[in-house]
Amino acid sequence: MEKSKAMHRDSMLTAKVLNDALPHIRRHDGSIIVIKLGGHAMSSPEAMASFARDVLMMQQCNLHPVIVHGGGPAINAMLEKLGIKSEFRGGKRVSDAATVEVVEMVLSGKVNKTIVQAINQQGGRAVGISGKDADLLMCKQAEGDLGLVGEPVTVNANLIKTLFNSGFIPVIAPLGAGENGETFNVNGDTAAGAIAAGLNADRLLLLTDVDGVKDAEGDVVTELTAEQVVKMTKDGVIAGGMIPKTQTALDAVNGGVRAVVIMNGRQDNACLLELFTTYGAGSMIRA
Repeated sequence: MEKSKAMHRDSMLTAKVLNDALPHIRRHDGSIIVIKLGGHAMSSPEAMASFARDVLMMQQCNLHPVIVHGGGPAINAMLEKLGIKSEFRGGKRVSDAATVEVVEMVLSGKVNKTIVQAINQQGGRAVGISGKDADLLMCKQAEGDLGLVGEPVTVNANLIKTLFNSGFIPVIAPLGAGENGETFNVNGDTAAGAIAAGLNADRLLLLTDVDGVKDAEGDVVTELTAEQVVKMTKDGVIAGGMIPKTQTALDAVNGGVRAVVIMNGRQDNACLLELFTTYGAGSMIRA
């Protein structure tokens, strides 16, 4: 009897959650949601399966999820296995020809297909591509002595739209093509921001391992304007590894993205909390 009552309470709670989510689902109807996926969600098969279910739920609610992924830990492991030394400058990997060959192998191969398979196992139809396919990300060489690190110049948004309008979920490895046939390693956040801007996305969700942007007292700021971000960076409140993420957010909103959310991807159902609940998750940055 007690078990039956507990199951009934759980069912009632589920029904209420769905009912409360309705206005949020309606508001995001038809929206393009670009998600930058980091290593936290790929840390275990269980975490990957949970993320995949969230993505499929978005699609079932008539949102258009587009996933851009990183893969730093997997790249580091393969470079170490092959005896290739790796160096970082300003948070970006110095990429010579040998390094880029490994980066492409790991990102377009193992990491990309692991995400694709996880989504497909949940009943979705994910398609894995890289920024080199159909000139999705045309790049120029980034400034500084970084080797074959690329900065996006143009985005082939039509390719991505063709995929999601046909019922597929694009999963994109952050590689780019140069006008002379080069292969460029592109920072995952940078690639996600450029793709979101190219799509005029409703949201760019940057899944990180922190709860969001924090103020001087260490509390998460739930909403910020671009002007506030600039001031907090100037004042040293935004510092360290948060700076490139907020810069990606600024570039994205200036490029036409409606809002960027920096959030903790390790939280269960983080994407659904952000999109389908009143309070959301993390820090939202608008123009």
